Amino acid sequence: MTEVNEGQAPQAAPDINALEQEGEIAADYLEGLLDIADLDGDIDMDVEGDRALVSIVDIKGGDLVGENGEVLEALQELTRLAVHRRTGERSRLMLDVAGYRHGRRVELSKLATKTAEDVKRSGEARSLQPMTPFERKIVHDAVAAAGLRSESEGEEPLRFVVVLPA
Repeated sequence: MTEVNEGQAPQAAPDINALEQEGEIAADYLEGLLDIADLDGDIDMDVEGDRALVSIVDIKGGDLVGENGEVLEALQELTRLAVHRRTGERSRLMLDVAGYRHGRRVELSKLATKTAEDVKRSGEARSLQPMTPFERKIVHDAVAAAGLRSESEGEEPLRFVVVLPA
């Protein structure tokens, strides 16, 4: 079955079995890393949309998030590489540690909604601080939900969102 969005090419429905396999491979890889680092934590897996979601929960000891999520981003890339090595396919899996991404999603949604209200009131565009692609997507979605548009500008790692008036 395919899903067609107006103005976009048809998109194949996600292969749930393949996404679950990605999650299993990622969980095995992360369990190995936790063992090597002598850290205790549990791993949860889920599928959301077209991504496998893997979370390290109940982590005890060590900081696997890092300043501004830098360690988490690196762990996610390593985990994606481990999945790619086993499957031969590019992985879009999302890794979370101790609920950091969930909390960041809530925080950024509030920031985007407030910024959209400010832009509506002032009629002037407003730029936000540099963000990761994950963070920019959250902001773009929240700004669109508020009825405005936004664009990403700049070059990685300093790419940022500009919220534009209607």
